[in-house]
Amino acid sequence: MSEFSHYEADQSALYSGTHHQDASSEESKGKVKKIWMVTGILAIVTIIEVGLGLYGHNVGMPKAMINTFFILLTLFKAGYIVRVFMHLGDEFKNMILTILIPLTLFIWFIIAFLMDGSFWLWINQYFGIK
Repeated sequence: MSEFSHYEADQSALYSGTHHQDASSEESKGKVKKIWMVTGILAIVTIIEVGLGLYGHNVGMPKAMINTFFILLTLFKAGYIVRVFMHLGDEFKNMILTILIPLTLFIWFIIAFLMDGSFWLWINQYFGIK
């Protein structure tokens, strides 16, 4: 069961201003521990990305490999942020799919339009068609 499930029935408790917790309670300590864990994971991934950007070419890594690592780490960070901060990790799979499928199609559309525009520019430059 989700740690936020007790708010699902009555969300007015979130906005009423009467919701206070004891900072020394186990629940508060657990939330603080989770926040530090999320911060640590995101910091480690960011440090790896910065290190790859600064020193990846110096250690002889091919540019394609560096770019692949950047894409994978960025996708991991984006997915992790969505899972934790947008609480999609606690949602049903159908809800996740209603967000991920349109996002995937949108990214595919952007790539397709960029490739089409690049091809049109190449044709225009090669054949002089305007």
